[in-house]
Amino acid sequence: MALHGLGKVTIGVPNLAETIGYYTEFGLDHLGEGRFATRDGGEQLHVVQAPQRRLLDLTVAADHPDDIATVARRLDALGMPIKHGPSAVRTIEPVTGTVVRVVVRARITIDPPVPATPYNGPGRIDRWGRAPFLSRVERVRPRKLGHAVLGSTDLATTMRFFVAGLGFKVSDYMGDKAAFLRCSVEHHNVLVMAAPVNFLHHTSWQVDDIDEVGRGAHAMLEGHPERHIWGLGRHHAGANFFWYLKDPAGNFSEYYSDMDTVPEDELWSPNVLEGLQGLYAWGPPPPPSFLEPDDLAALMTGAHSNNG
Repeated sequence: MALHGLGKVTIGVPNLAETIGYYTEFGLDHLGEGRFATRDGGEQLHVVQAPQRRLLDLTVAADHPDDIATVARRLDALGMPIKHGPSAVRTIEPVTGTVVRVVVRARITIDPPVPATPYNGPGRIDRWGRAPFLSRVERVRPRKLGHAVLGSTDLATTMRFFVAGLGFKVSDYMGDKAAFLRCSVEHHNVLVMAAPVNFLHHTSWQVDDIDEVGRGAHAMLEGHPERHIWGLGRHHAGANFFWYLKDPAGNFSEYYSDMDTVPEDELWSPNVLEGLQGLYAWGPPPPPSFLEPDDLAALMTGAHSNNG
């Protein structure tokens, strides 16, 4: 089955204008009415009004109508209600209430390909003169939406939905508390974690290299130190460089680069990573607000309406 990544997320927020301003600064192209495009992936984010912050809609991209039919059969076997057409299938993830669509969508291509960033090392000179990132003066613009992280009050059921229902593969586990799931060659496109309330933890946006991770975060933090959550660092699971920021509604957004890839499923075996091992290989330790966002109690208070 040829799934090939996330197509789009729709996020509900109580403070629409502020959040639209944030993602415009983040480097996404505002198409109007809260719709945003990445540099290479087309429209990949829609921000709409909602009483509380939450993930409303998640779109997964597929190659062909045959893939849609395959997903529809898998969901039907799980007893999931579906709306099925030739180029899309729609259902609702049963725990979080997130609308999930699998749609036929062209694969994201970067043309021309981004050239490798030359870095010098001991005894190895790959570049001469001044570092080329010094000439980068334009704002950082994410290439594509990479992944979304969801908190679920029933981890097993949400995992079964993505794996047995949609056809995602497990890349790694964080003990029995979370699982990294992929629907592309990248290490993960969805991370599902056990949580006391269903919520969106973060969305993650791919940039060219570690310098773009740092430049993007630096620009976002100028005059807004309250946006900083965690970074700069490198994850263990997925191995990507990261920096996390917080939008005005409380959702985290991540710049990332250099993630592990899985060219053949048979060549990859999931690891079980304990404690904080899966979170980072180096960098500052994650703050408590990353592991348990400050507004979790408020989200729990409104859990009934938040989950629809």
